[in-house]
Amino acid sequence: MIRAAVLTISDRCAMGAQQDLSGPTAVQMLSDAGIKVTQTAILADDRQQITDRLRELVDTGVDLIITTGGTGLGPRDVTPEATLDVIERLVPGLVEATRAEGFKKTPNAILSRGYAGLCKQTLIINLPGSVTAVKECLEVLIPLLPHAVHMMQGGGH
Repeated sequence: MIRAAVLTISDRCAMGAQQDLSGPTAVQMLSDAGIKVTQTAILADDRQQITDRLRELVDTGVDLIITTGGTGLGPRDVTPEATLDVIERLVPGLVEATRAEGFKKTPNAILSRGYAGLCKQTLIINLPGSVTAVKECLEVLIPLLPHAVHMMQGGGH
């Protein structure tokens, strides 16, 4: 069974000024797909805090970390940079596929700057923060995750 963590990156949600809807959406979709979500958290848009939490989660041995939020063009959108601080190998096709699919529905999808990559035995994937984007992205990604984790753990192609 794939073990996952979901991080919502949002200043407003971290302060309690806005309800987190994207994180619970990701948790529900992953759980419905048979992926066990073992940890969730809401973090402010702070590069060091995000980097530290990603490293902590990798050290717990989760197979997958999904982040939502902080991938746009705003001055505090630093999730991609924090992710690059942690990952050791990029897996660009995952986010390329989500952006391409999202672009079919809204041209703004192409503005997401998220990354996907590996740190040790953990796959980290950045998703935009809207509920719609999380749903659309996970619809693309979920069918790929069992094979991706299998290969990541040393299984064949």
